[in-house]
Amino acid sequence: MNGLTGSTLAEQAHEKLEELIVTLELAPGSVWSEASLAEKLNTGRTPVREAAQRLAASHLLQIVPRHGIMITVPNIHDQLLVLETRRELQRLIAQRAARRSLPEEREQIREIAQKLDAAGESRDVVAYLRCVYAINQLIAQFSRNRFAAEAIAPLHALSRRFYFMYHKQLDDLPSASLQHTRVARAVAAGDEQEAGRSSDLMMDYIDAFTRDCFTRDFEPHHSRVSA
Repeated sequence: MNGLTGSTLAEQAHEKLEELIVTLELAPGSVWSEASLAEKLNTGRTPVREAAQRLAASHLLQIVPRHGIMITVPNIHDQLLVLETRRELQRLIAQRAARRSLPEEREQIREIAQKLDAAGESRDVVAYLRCVYAINQLIAQFSRNRFAAEAIAPLHALSRRFYFMYHKQLDDLPSASLQHTRVARAVAAGDEQEAGRSSDLMMDYIDAFTRDCFTRDFEPHHSRVSA
């Protein structure tokens, strides 16, 4: 166990498995066994089982008895419902984090915002997604509202996967990065009003991105990795 607790191993498995789904290394519609995922993550089956149960609740996968673990297939309609819900929660946690975060916590957000800027400018989508993941987690944590934080986490994951599927067609990584850094910097500045405004503008941008994928009938990007 390398000195790690079971809960720590489960958290690590959850983070790794979520990233593999978000970046389509586990392709939508593919079916996996606990054993194959444990081998892919280089961990035991128990952490994988716990991670899979959490990700099933997040609608990123489905546990099919006697068949395995199936990665869900996203669609535009569901994604618009995700954004409809996320908009309200996003504004709430941004405003509350701006109000309640401590000086050292705001500095953490500033540091990741700088990395996010760099990822956007270099068009490194994986680095971008990891920075977005980190900023989203911090803002939710610093909002000091665990109910909102728990509710928005799966919506963030579904949104990151949808973005990865279509980002190549719209080639907007610097602009997408800017939306997130504006929110982050408003929170870091303790500006509650600007945090709410920037959050709404970011959600407007994400909503437009999603609808653009639908109206242009883009083919999603799929991973070359198969089950």
